Amino acid sequence: MSGRIDPELLRILVCPKCKGELEVRLGEDGAEASLDCSACGLAYPVEDGIPVMLIEEAKPLPPSGSSGEKGSSGGAPRA
Repeated sequence: MSGRIDPELLRILVCPKCKGELEVRLGEDGAEASLDCSACGLAYPVEDGIPVMLIEEAKPLPPSGSSGEKGSSGGAPRA
């Protein structure tokens, strides 16, 4: 097993809490580290290429100004 999430699975997964769209966050090794929901601010971990889609296992998203592999625009923070 490659440890990568199947692209077809990524197309159909949504946040289990709010049904929002998920965005892949890559780890330092280039593998998927989490699936992030910006709508409710939760990051669902990915373990060995398997998304853990349990609300109780999700972590709060880091502040938008922190470093990450998603690629932020670096815009001004919202008030």
